[in-house]
Amino acid sequence: MSEHQSRTFVAYARVSTQQQGRSGLGLEGQEAAIRGFLRPGDSLLAPIYVEVESGKNNARPELARALARCRTTGATLLVAKLDRLARNARFLLDVVEGTGEAGVVFLDLPTVPAGPMGKFFVTQMAAIAELEAGLIGQRTKAALSAAKARGKVLGGVRSGQRAPTQAERQAGGTKGAETKRRAATQAAYRVLPRVAELAAAGEGLAGIARALQAEGVSTPRGGAWTATAVRRVLGRTAGD
Repeated sequence: MSEHQSRTFVAYARVSTQQQGRSGLGLEGQEAAIRGFLRPGDSLLAPIYVEVESGKNNARPELARALARCRTTGATLLVAKLDRLARNARFLLDVVEGTGEAGVVFLDLPTVPAGPMGKFFVTQMAAIAELEAGLIGQRTKAALSAAKARGKVLGGVRSGQRAPTQAERQAGGTKGAETKRRAATQAAYRVLPRVAELAAAGEGLAGIARALQAEGVSTPRGGAWTATAVRRVLGRTAGD
């Protein structure tokens, strides 16, 4: 791409429940990096496709949607960090080949060139990421084995352990519900700019729902878009 040519991007971010919120790895950090990369005149197609999934799982419905959008629009896939996509060399190569002509940009790496050199570059970086993941897993297993050898009980309630009280179980349930609520609120904010665009164009709740459904935008709850679902988005973001 030339320095003055306008560019079109489709962005993909991934978080796992364990990593969400950690500095530099959370959703907010990835989205900030993505938006900070854009130059005046660039176009970022809504929405940002967000996957809440372990990096070990290659079943990525949101990634599949992002890749399909790249192929149909000619947009470049934009990913904040290579390891947010995956740490599996073969999987990463499949993704690079599936983006279409425009390819993929990892913000923590130079732009991956098209053709054999690009594939070679991704292979090398993915191999390093895969090695890192393997070493982390190896260190974790060693630490757990050492803890077990010292007599530390790992896992759920064992013989001689105190079972959680009803109050503790309720507190755990409340925490889980709060986590789901935060995730739904984040999803609502991601789709809000598109909802605002459609509303400014004169669409009502039902019209906005039809447009979002046609564009393949995911709802905060993962279901189909309806006027009620749009109303919930506006309700979750009404305080700002």
